[in-house]
Amino acid sequence: MHIHILGICGTFMGGIAQLARSTGHTVTGCDANVYPPMSTQLEAAGIQLIEGYSPEQINLKADIYVIGNVVTRGNPLMEAILDAGLPYVSGPQWLAEHVLRNPAQPLWVLAVAGTHGKTTTTSMLAWILEYAGLAPGFLVGGVPENFGVSARLPGEPRQEPGGRSPFFVIEADEYDTAFFDKRSKFVHYRPRTAILNNLEFDHADIFADLAAIETQFHHLVRTIPSQGLIVANGREDSLERVLKRGCWSPVARFGGADGWQVGAVHDDGFDIILDGAPQGRLRWDLMGEHNQLNALAALAAARHVGVTPEVGIAALAGFRNVKRRMEVRGTVHGVTVYDDFAHHPTAIATTVAGLRQKIGRSRILAVLEPRSNTMKLGTMKQALPASLAEADRVYCYGANLGWDAAEALAPMGEIAQAHDDLTKLVAAVAAEARPGDHILVMSNGGFGGIHQKLLAALAPRG
Repeated sequence: MHIHILGICGTFMGGIAQLARSTGHTVTGCDANVYPPMSTQLEAAGIQLIEGYSPEQINLKADIYVIGNVVTRGNPLMEAILDAGLPYVSGPQWLAEHVLRNPAQPLWVLAVAGTHGKTTTTSMLAWILEYAGLAPGFLVGGVPENFGVSARLPGEPRQEPGGRSPFFVIEADEYDTAFFDKRSKFVHYRPRTAILNNLEFDHADIFADLAAIETQFHHLVRTIPSQGLIVANGREDSLERVLKRGCWSPVARFGGADGWQVGAVHDDGFDIILDGAPQGRLRWDLMGEHNQLNALAALAAARHVGVTPEVGIAALAGFRNVKRRMEVRGTVHGVTVYDDFAHHPTAIATTVAGLRQKIGRSRILAVLEPRSNTMKLGTMKQALPASLAEADRVYCYGANLGWDAAEALAPMGEIAQAHDDLTKLVAAVAAEARPGDHILVMSNGGFGGIHQKLLAALAPRG
């Protein structure tokens, strides 16, 4: 079958492309913005990429068109598909029907949902199962360093030579499925094990308020079987409200007063407690309390498929984070430049706090691009100053926003600047930076290649 994917360079749709290619389909795709790391992965998989959405692409005569949720009515290729009466389907529906619920071998789906930490926790969970020899398939909204790819089909378990793993780990997004299917993506997956990592207001372009998102999470809860498991963050009132609306599955809690807990914290890691009993010490160098909670969630979900806490802890000791999660992009003359995906105020705050915990009193120069739909709308602009409070200097790229970035950051005083010109922003950061500083770049997009531009701007300095 020839599959043509619209919006192929998004992490989710790019993952579907790789899965489809691995099952033997011919896969092509198009997108408005083709850039690494997804474009590199796709080209390495032998997938042809086309820049833009020209209607002539229907001449490829694909058997089916898989539509990403970036595609809207008015898109020239989508209009051509509709006018010609060609077959099309959403990415989540195609994945569910052709991979997750394949009649030959339906998979045990482990889904990771939540406002924050989905990508990291999904990667942790997939790595625990891999370390345990279970060879899971997975689809992650990023590139886990332990695997080097964002998606793959289940492999051959160590315990069953010649067999095929029944497990598939997926990042379960609450964003809507497609312009023709306004349900959240995750209702298509029908998981047996589900992590509900946290829940707060986001995606202001499609949800009116937090209650609307809680309703979508309750729809997910309704799909989990009575013999399944919900792993829920015990600190989140929003998740408790979701579960009180109806829950038909066992619940394992983490981070709260019982269940899975963080014990004593050490310089090289932290102790893990389950129902009051020590399970071992996780030795790693990941920053922040949020990653400790992510680890608890992954360990709880892995235990549901038979991985003991001891094995899970050993696996996480070798976990390497996802690309664009506090990823060091380079160090020049004692100035280190990081890349991070944080774009929601809560994620920004936890990211800055995690770096502060690691580097102590060294200066943090935070560089932010408010690029998500929610941030562009300005819904959370008032939360930005507090989220950046632990940074020593703040630089915001204010181009293409529907609000005034300088005005929003005004409560921070002279430590914050807003620039509409990327070149001037880079120059300002480079002029301020001095040896020992840490430049933390936060964006959920390519940010105009700012990381290399910063490193280049720092290089000539004596």
